[in-house]
Amino acid sequence: MLYLMDAFKGNDIIIITYDSKRTRELDYKKYLVKNIGYNPVRMLTAAITFLRVFSRYRPDLIISNGSEIAIPALYIGRLLGAKIIFIESWARVNNPSLTGRLVYPIADHFLVQWPQLISKYGKKAVFEGALI
Repeated sequence: MLYLMDAFKGNDIIIITYDSKRTRELDYKKYLVKNIGYNPVRMLTAAITFLRVFSRYRPDLIISNGSEIAIPALYIGRLLGAKIIFIESWARVNNPSLTGRLVYPIADHFLVQWPQLISKYGKKAVFEGALI
């Protein structure tokens, strides 16, 4: 996603991602959450964090290529009126991710990085090339 940052120059950018040594070093306004995995408590904790952050900043647009962190972020963002762009993982060549399947219904734009995934999702899925 950092490759896309130049496209958003002149806009307020907030990054919400997992807490790690690498993400702590990012030179952007950021909020870091614990890795959610399949932990429902962490999912709820992350959802509360997103509700707090999005209520404060009121994003117009949320872009994610994320894993399970995208689920609460995008649903909370949608509830608060944000437009949603989801970019399916580059690692997903032949089969949709669970996250992709869960956020597909609420995405305003849904991008896949492999053309063979278009038929796995539906009319909203678009292939414009790889992110990298």
